[in-house]
Amino acid sequence: MSDKQADIKPWGGRFSEPTDQFVERFTASVGFDQRLYHHDINGSLAHAQMLASVGVLTDDEYRQISEGLEAIRGEIERGEFNWSVSLEDVHMNIEARLTDRIGITGKKLHTGRSRNDQVATDIRLYLRDEIDSIAGELTRLQQGLCDLAEREADTIMPGFTHLQTAQPVTFGHHLLAWNAMLERDYERLMDCRKRVNRCPLGAAALAGTTYPINRELTAQLLGFDGPTENSLDSVSDRDFAIEFTACASIVMTHLSRFSEELVLWTSAQFNFINLPDRFCTGSSIMPQKKNPDVPELVRGKTGRVNGHLVSLLTLMKSQPLAYNKDNQEDKEPLFDTIDTLRDCLKSYADMVPAITANAEVMREAAMRGFSTATDLADYLVRKGVAFRDAHEIVGKSVAYGIDKGKDLSQMSLEELRQFSDTIESDVFDVLTLEGSVNARDHVGGTAPAQVKAAVQRVRKLLAQRN
Repeated sequence: MSDKQADIKPWGGRFSEPTDQFVERFTASVGFDQRLYHHDINGSLAHAQMLASVGVLTDDEYRQISEGLEAIRGEIERGEFNWSVSLEDVHMNIEARLTDRIGITGKKLHTGRSRNDQVATDIRLYLRDEIDSIAGELTRLQQGLCDLAEREADTIMPGFTHLQTAQPVTFGHHLLAWNAMLERDYERLMDCRKRVNRCPLGAAALAGTTYPINRELTAQLLGFDGPTENSLDSVSDRDFAIEFTACASIVMTHLSRFSEELVLWTSAQFNFINLPDRFCTGSSIMPQKKNPDVPELVRGKTGRVNGHLVSLLTLMKSQPLAYNKDNQEDKEPLFDTIDTLRDCLKSYADMVPAITANAEVMREAAMRGFSTATDLADYLVRKGVAFRDAHEIVGKSVAYGIDKGKDLSQMSLEELRQFSDTIESDVFDVLTLEGSVNARDHVGGTAPAQVKAAVQRVRKLLAQRN
């Protein structure tokens, strides 16, 4: 009985008793790695084609394997496939089903490879596709930001440092600051993709194989840039998963920063913007509430992704070469990072274009806090006053304004001249909010004309991705 049960396992020949049932469940990964089925089948098809090309499989054997694998793909996609914990993982489940369908020929598929290089290949294929999907959502969000920035290019709001009113900016300019973060995120993802896109198939368990395989052909068939260089590193490397999760953590950190501002801006205390109702929820007890749940959840999920990065770093930190069972623990944090990042980007890409600005509220807020004080200092410097002296003059002007309850733009010329007789009537050209933002008419500046020009540059860049 024990021999028969051990023989159920593809690797059971060496064992004299069956796997403990608890250990079987504890070590199985099929519950979460079955999502790799599509890529596992594609990898097996390429491997079989390569084996046929070098004469390890006959053309008829390759045909049987290819047709059998495609039939299994159909079973899985129709929900007819019976996943078995006793077969441990997605790879063994598919291979066992192939043997059920086509007989002994199915057992030849694994010639010249190991589950070690097989799973490494599957994860890279899967992650490559997911990076492309995530990059698409990033691009869609950037397009939405551009559309909103163009609409709000003339909308004036306070710019903040230390969450204190600093200088007037345009809402469009602020939105393009978010886009600049996302553009770096896109560049990082594309750079990460280059290191994902190397093929470990053919490294076998750790030392390669004695069969006359053609790794270049396998890599080409699967759309990789080429085979990995070292067989030991090929099966044990998870740098690409760590790097992707690091990229994802940075994207999520950026989304969390966006979220924090959206939560603040939708509050009654700010009232800068409105989010569409379909992205908000109400309170079970307070009927007046409209809660910004999507931004809050995105902000919260950032910690989840950051935790996955730490998990993967810790997973790999003490592993000797080459493959270790520890590496089975790479999938759940990686898969959840992919799902979380993609969903957060999708929610933002859907939500951002529907944001509306309360322009008058923003403008009124920019009038508070002496946001044009720096403009007055610059004005004095252009009149020949040393900057440090100009700084002191403006500081005294602000103190006077606080005492009198007046903004700088609301003071008379006589009031301003008591602090410096250098000030003349043309000072009011720079003390207005419009004068302030329009004066910053340079690349990267807040002027509406520069915002619109920046939008066009971004759109041109985004168009090149298609």
